Amino acid sequence: MNNNKLTEKRKLTFELYEIKIKNADDSDLKKISKDLSLGLSVDEMKTIKDYFKKEGRNPTDIEMQSLGQAWSEHCCYKSSKSILKEFVFGIDHPDVMSRGDAGIMRFDKKHGYALRIESHNHPSAVEPYGGAATGVGGILRDVVCMGAEPVAIVDPFCIGMVDTEKKLPAGTIHPRDLLKKAVDGGRDYCNTVKVPAISGAFFFDETYTENCLINVGALGIVKNKDLRNNFVSGPGETFILCGEPTGRDGIHGVNFASADLSTAVENKGAKHGVSPIPKRFVLAACLDANKAGLLTGMKDLGGGGLSCVVGEMALGGGCGAEVYLDKVPLRDKDLVPWEVWVSETQERMMLSVKEKNVKKVLEIFKKHGVPATVVGKSTDTRRTKIFWENEQIFDMDLKFLTGGPMYKRPFTAPKVSTKAKEKMPKLPSNNEIIMEMLSDLNISSRAWAIDQFEKKGRKTVSGPMAGKGPGDASIMTPVKDSVKGLAVTVGCNPWLVAADPYRGSMGCMDEVCRNLVAVGARPHAFTDCLNFGNPEKPDRMGELRESVRGLGEVARIIGVPIPSGNVSLYNESSNGACILPTPMVIGTGLIKDSGKAVTSDLKEKDNLIFLIGETKDEMGGSLLFRKFGGVGGRVPDVEPANLKSLIDSMLKAIGKGLVKSCHDCSDGGFAVAMAEMCIAGDIGAEVDLSEIAGKDVVKLYSESHTRWIVEVSKDDEAAFKKALGGKAACIGKTGGTKLKIDNTVNLSVKDMLKAWKAPLSKIMKG
Repeated sequence: MNNNKLTEKRKLTFELYEIKIKNADDSDLKKISKDLSLGLSVDEMKTIKDYFKKEGRNPTDIEMQSLGQAWSEHCCYKSSKSILKEFVFGIDHPDVMSRGDAGIMRFDKKHGYALRIESHNHPSAVEPYGGAATGVGGILRDVVCMGAEPVAIVDPFCIGMVDTEKKLPAGTIHPRDLLKKAVDGGRDYCNTVKVPAISGAFFFDETYTENCLINVGALGIVKNKDLRNNFVSGPGETFILCGEPTGRDGIHGVNFASADLSTAVENKGAKHGVSPIPKRFVLAACLDANKAGLLTGMKDLGGGGLSCVVGEMALGGGCGAEVYLDKVPLRDKDLVPWEVWVSETQERMMLSVKEKNVKKVLEIFKKHGVPATVVGKSTDTRRTKIFWENEQIFDMDLKFLTGGPMYKRPFTAPKVSTKAKEKMPKLPSNNEIIMEMLSDLNISSRAWAIDQFEKKGRKTVSGPMAGKGPGDASIMTPVKDSVKGLAVTVGCNPWLVAADPYRGSMGCMDEVCRNLVAVGARPHAFTDCLNFGNPEKPDRMGELRESVRGLGEVARIIGVPIPSGNVSLYNESSNGACILPTPMVIGTGLIKDSGKAVTSDLKEKDNLIFLIGETKDEMGGSLLFRKFGGVGGRVPDVEPANLKSLIDSMLKAIGKGLVKSCHDCSDGGFAVAMAEMCIAGDIGAEVDLSEIAGKDVVKLYSESHTRWIVEVSKDDEAAFKKALGGKAACIGKTGGTKLKIDNTVNLSVKDMLKAWKAPLSKIMKG
């Protein structure tokens, strides 16, 4: 840092600067924020100035850097917190056991399960291999710091068109190369730490070309007695930092994630290192120490590094903290104090331990070959004090430091797609439409990526594929010697959300529920990652607000909580290129006996086919319109009360063994869903939709929510209809080698499989 009128170097044996903020004017404050890469506004800097004027001094550089981290969008949710409080935070459920770094839901009498989703978008746009890999590493730490053993990874990615031949903006990685590197990074990390990736999704759209979305979720299992808090239990406890030595990687990572990508190429320090092998031992040591009952709290060093974790752990326990920063093991020996404090070096955890147990904890980590060092203690104040070579360099009130601002930013109501402005595209034959849809990148097989991940861990019952085709949800049995299943799936449709953020987001929740019910699991919890643009723009803020309102409304009415989540904003470039508004929802469900789970592949000939739910004239945002040029149209609506009722009816029928196979209707509508069931089971079907109301194009391609296609034995027809209470329409039967629908569709299963299976693999292997 260069000396100027706004900074003054202290006369010490190490580098420390005083930041002259007390008498700074607005232009000075703006310059300080820019020069220190804080990412704070002038108004925020004025609040900090007022604080230090009351303290009667100027801040040190490490104090300013700490505020830059803690008050970043990524850490304090300053733009989204008020909306989340209004629509989501009040949704409760008796099975919510904790809302820490990961949500914990009750699994059975002795166990809970963890669920969490995070974003690693900006780093992945710059360096996709490391970005995706450290995304996996970070989400695993979120699970472990609750005391839970990781059991599964979920990896939904949004990428630009991998087959694009357009000239890309300078510095932009081609989507094909980005996807390959991101999959490589996620695969290498998952397979090295031996946590299977059992669910995920790819979404392709040109709006993600400059701003990819690399979202990563994780599940874990924890015995009730091992459930841990993410904070100290009181004063006088020892802070132990464990894992990799601290380096310069990841500095200003949260600031980078809280701005657009205009400076991505220059922001090399925001990149993270990748170390999956050490991570395996770090996690094992943490879990061993926790199972021995030696830890009072545990938290991962993610965004903001030490600068965030220490304050949050202390304040959460109603305490303060003293940190001996020069004791932190360093990989880069020339790091100055503020760099040590804000570094986001991966594979690190912070533990709080009662003094009597410190020696035992250090011995456990030594046995695992993992560095562990005492770096501080909790105090009976609510301030953080930092020392370097016995010199105090930091002294701040924790509530001020970690609280951060909370904004109610102005917003404008989104313009939504309507029926009144609908323009139906000129369409080819239904045979051509279905074949083109099956080969669309947003429908076609993901086997190219799925096959690279270890997904058949000892706890996995079924993965993302069903037979030869796509499944709806994956199921695992996370508790040894128990048949109780935990199902997981992803719900996301950015095109519907773009057309109508409120209804589109409700549809994401509906899709998660449909997928879980399709395998026989009762929806139990959601975790969501809200990927949006710049919240300082009223139209972007309007999209975010309406989306959260839709998510919260469905969750509240059907009685399913959202115990964890993440917000990722500023997903746009300096030239205004912005992603589609993308709420990514991961849902979990419970099934009493995983052996009775249902899959989407048709099972045998001469069974009956039923359509459950109502098909409506709702073509807005549909794959048909996107692919063939339709305009407007009403976006599919969700009736949460109807969803709740049909969930009960469907699970009743599945529980009685009346369902042979089941698949939800989503992208591409009934036609694509029926084709996928035939592909999965390698069996044809004859369908008659004459009894379904509406135009042929609507019956085939509408993406109305809360619908399933179900295969039922003729012997169970009456019982199934009774269980569904008259909401099941028998529309055909299984058999043969072709899919025939009325007199307009006649396609061989073999040809449909070929169309569905080849596109992504051909591009990525080409």
